[in-house]
Amino acid sequence: MKRRMEINGLTIDAEYSDETVQTIFLPLLVGLGRMQREYGRRLIVFLAAPPATGKSTLVKFLTGLSEERPELTPVTAVGMDGFHHYQEYLLSHTVFRDGKEIPMTHVKGAPVSFDLAAFRERLSRVRTEQRCPWPEYNRRLHDPVDQGVLIEGDIVMIEGNYLLLDEEGWRDLRGYADYTIRILAREQDVRERLIWRRVSNGVPQEEAEYMVDSSDLPNVRLCMERFMEGDLTLRLTEWGDYQYVAGRLP
Repeated sequence: MKRRMEINGLTIDAEYSDETVQTIFLPLLVGLGRMQREYGRRLIVFLAAPPATGKSTLVKFLTGLSEERPELTPVTAVGMDGFHHYQEYLLSHTVFRDGKEIPMTHVKGAPVSFDLAAFRERLSRVRTEQRCPWPEYNRRLHDPVDQGVLIEGDIVMIEGNYLLLDEEGWRDLRGYADYTIRILAREQDVRERLIWRRVSNGVPQEEAEYMVDSSDLPNVRLCMERFMEGDLTLRLTEWGDYQYVAGRLP
């Protein structure tokens, strides 16, 4: 199944196999709708995965699928990237890495570059407020856009790198979620996708490889090595589809 979508200010073409749609995506959406009706309140779903594993594309696809089928409960998809510190903040703050003090811009995308307190506060509001604004990250501006989405629906799916990170402060986020999904991927596949992303944005090949190896891959390894298990675990295939690995559909 193919779909063209607008994500983070960019046009993306998504394609998943009919088998994946029929055996994973549709049962997932049916189950989430059933959970929401049983709970009688808004349902919060986390989708956690390393960078460049198609998280934003996947949740956008699931949103469209849920909206076009009357038997499904519509899903609102948002990302945690809207809680990056603003570029101005990153430029004016430093962190220590490998014994050296470096600008925070050099580790943008690492957990420290997110405003975790603001993210937790907004998650609490999503649980309790019928209509809740949510910031989005715009890749063209390289900054969050405040109130990019207004959350009003009964099922909210939040995607992000560190939603299941097993580190102090971050691990408590799981308490906000009613259901969690984790995506696995091969490091080499992710590296190639990250390099392609930078090259497609005009970065020369050699520079893109250096940026990915020095900056992006440490975040990828953190996501892969220090994660809590999800209720459902999927794996990104080399052709950009997803396979069931473990866990339960709702």
